[in-house]
Amino acid sequence: MGGLSLSFGAPLVLAGLLALLVIWWLLRLTPPRPQTEAFPPLRILERVAKREETPSKSPWWLTLLRLALAAFVILALAAPILNPRESALSGEGPVVVMLDNGWASARDWDARRGAAEALIREAGESGRPVSLLLTAEGAANDPAPVEAATALERLAAAEPRPIPADRVAAASRAAGVLAGQTGISLALLTDGLDEPGTAEAAERLRGLAPAQTLLYRPSLAGLVGLTGADNATEALEVSGVRAVSEAAAPAETMLRALDAQEREIGRASLRFAAGSAAGEARFEVPVELRNDIARIERDGARDAASVRLVDDSFQRRKVGLVSGEAADLAQPLLSPLYYITRALEPYADLVRPDSADLSTAVPALVEQKPSIIVLADIGVLPEPAREALSGFVDKGGVLLRFAGPRLAASTAEDDLVPVRLRGGERQLGGSLSWSEPQKLAPIPAESPLAGIGIPDDVTVSRQILAEPSAELADRTWASLQDGTPIITAAERGAGRIVLVHTTAEATWSNLPISGAFVDMLRRIVTLSRGTSAAGGDAGAQVLPPYRIMDGEGRLTQPGPNVQPLTIQAGETPRPSADHPPGLYGTSEGYRALNLLAAESTLQPLPELDLGAPVEARAYGTQDATDLTPWLFAAALLLFALDALALLWLNGGLSRLGRRLGGTRRPSSALPLLLVGALLLSALPEQARAQAPAPAADEATQGLEGMDAQKAIAATETTHLAFVQTGDAETDRISREGLTGLSQFIASKTALEPGDPMAVDIEKDELSFFPILYWPVHANATMPSPAAISRVDAYMKQGGTVLFDVEGDVAGDLSGSAVSPGQRRLRDILADLDVPPLEPVPRDHVLTKAFYILDNFPGRHTGSDLWVESSVRSADAQARPASAGDGVSSIMITSNDFASAWAVDENGLFVRPTDSADPAQRDYAYRAGVNIVMYVLTGNYKADQVHVPALLERLGQ
Repeated sequence: MGGLSLSFGAPLVLAGLLALLVIWWLLRLTPPRPQTEAFPPLRILERVAKREETPSKSPWWLTLLRLALAAFVILALAAPILNPRESALSGEGPVVVMLDNGWASARDWDARRGAAEALIREAGESGRPVSLLLTAEGAANDPAPVEAATALERLAAAEPRPIPADRVAAASRAAGVLAGQTGISLALLTDGLDEPGTAEAAERLRGLAPAQTLLYRPSLAGLVGLTGADNATEALEVSGVRAVSEAAAPAETMLRALDAQEREIGRASLRFAAGSAAGEARFEVPVELRNDIARIERDGARDAASVRLVDDSFQRRKVGLVSGEAADLAQPLLSPLYYITRALEPYADLVRPDSADLSTAVPALVEQKPSIIVLADIGVLPEPAREALSGFVDKGGVLLRFAGPRLAASTAEDDLVPVRLRGGERQLGGSLSWSEPQKLAPIPAESPLAGIGIPDDVTVSRQILAEPSAELADRTWASLQDGTPIITAAERGAGRIVLVHTTAEATWSNLPISGAFVDMLRRIVTLSRGTSAAGGDAGAQVLPPYRIMDGEGRLTQPGPNVQPLTIQAGETPRPSADHPPGLYGTSEGYRALNLLAAESTLQPLPELDLGAPVEARAYGTQDATDLTPWLFAAALLLFALDALALLWLNGGLSRLGRRLGGTRRPSSALPLLLVGALLLSALPEQARAQAPAPAADEATQGLEGMDAQKAIAATETTHLAFVQTGDAETDRISREGLTGLSQFIASKTALEPGDPMAVDIEKDELSFFPILYWPVHANATMPSPAAISRVDAYMKQGGTVLFDVEGDVAGDLSGSAVSPGQRRLRDILADLDVPPLEPVPRDHVLTKAFYILDNFPGRHTGSDLWVESSVRSADAQARPASAGDGVSSIMITSNDFASAWAVDENGLFVRPTDSADPAQRDYAYRAGVNIVMYVLTGNYKADQVHVPALLERLGQ
């Protein structure tokens, strides 16, 4: 027939065509049932004279239809094949079928298995033994030649594996079993990819001296693998590769992001540019949704390379940041959080508290469920904040603390540090100093920070020391060259506390401005998983198999042959037959092992030299067509036509038409539509009735308990404020003192302060005032913890508190011989996060803020004015003024400023000074002016006194 050939798999079934004659004879004996009708009486009378007739035979077209139906069924049972393929094998020796069943074979596995099955059947028909080699099975695959029936059973049980094909191992097994055999027919059913060792495998197969070689090589069009997923700041970025041989034209494929319950979170297109084998996709979804992603896969793909599993390390951690430094808002570059923010921003989502009041801000921060909370130089924590952090750590969180002046000055017992610290007093000498900066020692291999390189120029000039103890060595993650710890950590509950014994900014060390700082923070954040998936964070980890990927990219239970995964520090494991891709660990925490690495490429299979001419073949029958399904489909169609013909001949179609054309019941849709319209018309009124109440006026937010008129008056102009103590005489002197100082400031400077205002620290808003004058007496009422927390927040936001203490504070504020007023001050400061203090040095900006002063007298002259300590540079002696960057948040004296400043309604002084010399009161006023100017201008004056020196350097 036109050069075409036809063969039958069961030719004896064609004898059934003889039954068509019998079927024809039976159809003639059993004509179809006569048509019946219900006649009205007149029709019956009209046809009484007629003789009833019955057809003697069925219509010819119905007979032909049924004969064709039977013929099609018989022909289909005979398994006809149009243009059957010729025999592929030649020779008489064993047939070696090497079938790639790695990940790349999963997409058309049925075609590959069909080609292997055809070869095995053909070998069986010739009586030749078959050696079936599966390249991804490992040593369990026996290459010994067996009968074709046994090989077919093994082939039926074979399935694609989620690992690359190992042709070298398969060829080695075949060479060991088939050595010395002759007349071998070698059939390589490859996946079309070049794997490591392909040339070596070809050499070993060439040693078999095959008489015939068949090579099946499929097209690599549409083959794509995912090589990476990066949860970046703005989007989830997924990288992929395609076959190098297919990189000439642009291409695009769709990716899906799914959560652990297989729910779709987002879709993105993986695009490949012309001439490039690498592509990228971006999932622009919110971070909260990105953190729920469990896998990324190609839409409709069925192989392991098209799936990218993610674990806890993929999620962007939420990191809470809390600083004890008051200069955060005014000078961000010098903030302890600046370098932490720059280091973590690309890898984590940073959350800052809404308030500087730690008693409310820290619990609110914990409620946002961060993975890690960073405390930068926090010395004293309010009790609500301490309890919230303790619960956060016990439940699996990581608390990362940085040292600083406040932590060094803290004398309170602190259970939120990993090791016991040496007391630092409230002075600058509270931490270790060296004449030469110390370098960091190499990080030990057992440390969780192992593998991080420390540059040679990283040095530490100050640190907080840890008390020696038996567990100090085990809790040390990094140390200096002299052996003193610089990073310590301890497990607590399900979480961990980590302490960096130096500051988070560059005053004590240049570590924060090095790349090692970024690596350390990123490693610590990565460790914040709640619970570890393995037996430790450092060194080798042994992770049991949790969920394993099959050849089609689905997660299944691990089989008995899957071994635990051992991960060495700093190494990335690769999948193998013993460790297929999947999740390793437990439900509490696991590590994802993916098939392709970031540097993976898909290279096509090169030309192979197998010692014999290679006959290229393609999978599938190509021009050979199996006619069986088509004949069955034609028979089914004829059967349906026969059924319709019977309905027509018996009148079934006419009865059906009459039923469909009959009267119908009225529809009830109209009443339903009317009811729905009434409901819809009522919705807007209900919506308006349930609308939320308007939000509170933003101008009055945060003014709880403070009179609105008082708040407005406080913001109209600058006011000096004093703390109400509850003692009428003390409060009167404070008001009169600040009144006298305000009048003096208005007469001597451009500032015109308003009347002094009394402040209730329990309820009034403190941020309206630049400075609070707080007289402290022995019998003063102790403020509540909430009030102390509000004052602490006020100081952290840039405010300054001037404590004027009853009694002498000329000592170091921590000695045993203290006055009753000083003892009350110590009780107040115990709950405040106070930095180290020092008497105002001679070069401090306070001595030059407006007047040139060398002391700060008040009614008395025996006390120093204590301010926050500042670190001075080496050339401090040559500089006109030296000051910290920012304003001291606390000042302490006992010179009784208010009594020296106090005036009555007539402008007369209320109280005398210790000295009859009127110059003392004048210097007391000058001290007050300098304090107010310093608080309002900060280090501005220190910069101004350097202008002549700067101009001289510039030659102007």
